[in-house]
Amino acid sequence: MKITVIGAGNMGSAFVKQLTRAGHQVSVTARDAAKAAQVAGAHPGARAVPTAGAAEGADAVVLATAYGDAASALKAVGSLSGKVVIDITNPLTADYMGLTIGHDTSAAEEIAKAVPGAEVVKAFNTVFAQVLAEGADFGNGRKVGVFVAGDSARAKQTAGALAESMGFDVVDAGSLKNARYLEPLAGLNIYLGYGAGLGTGIAPTWIRKA
Repeated sequence: MKITVIGAGNMGSAFVKQLTRAGHQVSVTARDAAKAAQVAGAHPGARAVPTAGAAEGADAVVLATAYGDAASALKAVGSLSGKVVIDITNPLTADYMGLTIGHDTSAAEEIAKAVPGAEVVKAFNTVFAQVLAEGADFGNGRKVGVFVAGDSARAKQTAGALAESMGFDVVDAGSLKNARYLEPLAGLNIYLGYGAGLGTGIAPTWIRKA
């Protein structure tokens, strides 16, 4: 697939790494063009592109910015009408130990309102950048799960296919409204990683009795 990654931070860089390894055609853009170029240069097959028009021709757009920058970042890359947008953001407080919105809405739902023509799907928000960069295999048959929530079947299928191509298990988490559950789950994961000192080599998963 042709994938545009918005953001060249830890998550954006990890996506570029894993997507190129999985054989996808990856473009990366960021507010800091030099950083985007550095990320693309570190991963053969990726290319840095200007922000304006970055979404053109993409099968999916991965939003790898902070939640506060999400709407403006998406609007800057050109028309998203009919585009699959994979939202990985969490609406975190400044100390990363809480959420700024929840219960009756979510970051994903607010982003969908900001770009009404796009097919927004929530995914990867419970995966630490370190886990994404190092891969989904935790050994002994254990693989990290990616929870996928959205109102578009096509967008969910696209996000799930990308996750599986990178080695992750996929859990169908229902409609986009269920991002209201996934974002607090990410908050708990962040607390356990940083607040409780478990480190970033952790991930939530779901198990089912055979």
